[in-house]
Amino acid sequence: MSSSQRLAGKVSIITGGAQGIGLATALKFSREGATVVVCDIRQAAVDAAVEQCQQTGATALGRVVDVTQREMVDAMVQQVLSQFGRIDVLVNNAGITQDARLQKMTIEQFDRVIDVNLRGVFHCSQAVSDAMVKQGSGVILNASSVVGIYGNFGQTNYAATKFGVIGFTKTWSRELGPKGVRVNAVAPGFVATPILSTIPDKVLQEMVDRVPLKRLGQPEDIANVYAFLASDDAAYINGAVLEVSGGMTV
Repeated sequence: MSSSQRLAGKVSIITGGAQGIGLATALKFSREGATVVVCDIRQAAVDAAVEQCQQTGATALGRVVDVTQREMVDAMVQQVLSQFGRIDVLVNNAGITQDARLQKMTIEQFDRVIDVNLRGVFHCSQAVSDAMVKQGSGVILNASSVVGIYGNFGQTNYAATKFGVIGFTKTWSRELGPKGVRVNAVAPGFVATPILSTIPDKVLQEMVDRVPLKRLGQPEDIANVYAFLASDDAAYINGAVLEVSGGMTV
């Protein structure tokens, strides 16, 4: 097995896999030899992502999944198990933002972000956990954020969810570790993805200025870390929260 095939044969589910960090992760996993299941909420985007993964020579399939809908999550997991017989990696990447200051945030904004970013991670992880425990191996990777460590103005709901998945990560690493399943979180800093498209250039420049490396992260920077954590190279990493931020919090 060459070093470029660190994930050879590993059946990997990636939520929010059709754009941004999720798509970069799906493509990275594909190039590393994984079988990739791309889950996202729009059929056209899922199809395009699957096609890109297949162009690398990987086995890839897509499912339209809203992670807030448990029956959709369960159906996807059952399909993957019936088709491939196992699940080796889950990357809980799906997430949204609906920013507002505490005094202005609507209940709907609060609930929606909690539903996708926290409940969705719970649904997907619980849905794969039995299969991973049964096979005695597996990796669950949760998308946190530097915002989930340090908070951020206007992101009450988002910060709470990203703090929350760290709580999931620490807890599940204790519960599932003895069964051979590793659970870790990645906390990206500012990454150039569609989620930043609404931010004014002046604010983006201020963000860059806060990073010692003087650039925004690229989706591939995060995908590379997910691939490492999913691989056997990270066999003794469990319950960790890896900050990938160019040093912005130093």
